[in-house]
Amino acid sequence: MGILVCYAPKNYSPEERTDEYYEEQQRVIDDSPERYKKVVIGEFNAKVGRNNHGIENVIGVESLGEVVSENGAHLISFCSANTLVTGGTLFQRMNIQKSTWTSPFGIYKNQRDHIAINKERSMT
Repeated sequence: MGILVCYAPKNYSPEERTDEYYEEQQRVIDDSPERYKKVVIGEFNAKVGRNNHGIENVIGVESLGEVVSENGAHLISFCSANTLVTGGTLFQRMNIQKSTWTSPFGIYKNQRDHIAINKERSMT
């Protein structure tokens, strides 16, 4: 099993920095043996949204938010290219259990941290 733990740049980071980050993640995935189950865990700073039309193989419909952030689009592309699915969007849970980030004073809640796993090895 190959486990990759990562911390992605913020949404307001320069595009070059985000591209470098995902290129490095891709190198790590490419260098891992094919037989390994792949698990990517991290603070992706990514909102992947709930509309999974056309990307059902990457995200489920149980995401906390409606909006796809810039980092969310990067994460969706990365997962799609590597046959990964974001596990936290697959299973029905109460919204309070989906939140991975809460703003000061608890006003806003987001699901920005994700665990991506091999699609062929997932429970779907």
